[in-house]
Amino acid sequence: MDDERAMELALELAKKGLAQTSPNPMVGAVVVAPGGEIVGRGYYERMGSEHAETVALRDAGDRARGATLYVTLEPCSHVTDTRPIACADRVATAGIARVVAAMEDPDPRVRGGGFARLRAQDVAVEIGVLAEQASVLNRAFVHHRLTGTPFVTLKMAQSLDGTIVSHRGERRQLTGARAQRHTRLARYEHDAVMVGVGTVIVDDPLLTVRPRKPRAVPYRRIVVDAVGRIPLRAKVTKDQARAPTIVATTDQMPQPTRDELTKRGVTVLMCAKDGNDRVDLRDLLTRLGRDGIISILCEGGPILGASLLTGQHVQAVDWLVAPLLLGGQDAVPVIADVTRDIPLRLRLVRRLGDDVLITGEVAG
Repeated sequence: MDDERAMELALELAKKGLAQTSPNPMVGAVVVAPGGEIVGRGYYERMGSEHAETVALRDAGDRARGATLYVTLEPCSHVTDTRPIACADRVATAGIARVVAAMEDPDPRVRGGGFARLRAQDVAVEIGVLAEQASVLNRAFVHHRLTGTPFVTLKMAQSLDGTIVSHRGERRQLTGARAQRHTRLARYEHDAVMVGVGTVIVDDPLLTVRPRKPRAVPYRRIVVDAVGRIPLRAKVTKDQARAPTIVATTDQMPQPTRDELTKRGVTVLMCAKDGNDRVDLRDLLTRLGRDGIISILCEGGPILGASLLTGQHVQAVDWLVAPLLLGGQDAVPVIADVTRDIPLRLRLVRRLGDDVLITGEVAG
């Protein structure tokens, strides 16, 4: 059992916590005895559950003495009301001789402190095995801890000629069933889905995961609406128990609209205005990050998408291309004017039925 193979197993365990651990990271741990036998496995199951190291050490029992612990993220070095012993101390007390970690924890409360505590207790530490894979797995967590803002994935769908509808105000489904299933799964994997108020007015989307999939922390629906145009009959203003809605607005929203939304259980988030009297997206994302939202899937229209890209608020893209040409002088482009070049690193290109999905990350 070499280091890379053991870390691959730890990463596979970590993935079992997908969509359940936010705002914390997905973490997997494997305990390997001196002879190469795996004697303990564990992963962080959901927000508030025991950490991966604790689960793996319990699984290993006395066989943890002299063993190597493989963990996808640095063991924590701080205590809380629900966790009176730091994971680093628990690892040392269990008799682990060596810790192999994929990456350092970017959380300011840890950031090397766990490794320091282990070394102070004569535990050998090695860092960096499959670091890139571990960083990609927890890219939203890493981004949030480094910037304080959520990791934003911009999802757009377009025709082959780069448009979304033949004329403004038209309601049209471009992509097929497999692409729609992909989008619903992406919603589940993010903490929130975001749209502009124009999308709500034209499409009146429900913006939920179907069939319903429970999350430890329910994902939220965010509507960006600077002046209070959201129709009070809109589906997103209903069923707050299933998926809470946040309406991000400014002081331009009429007070009666704000009062009615609040009465229905919708959170009205007052944000600063940008130079165009729209919601200041940096202010909005900072507020959402403070509230523990670490990832957002934006399904907004051309204006919101362009604003996010121009403001350098997008970290990844999910771009769907449907096999049709819309054409027409009044056709609406998939994205409004973007004032700068945005290079991407492609991660994946694949077919979803008749549609094509292109995923990538914003370079830099």
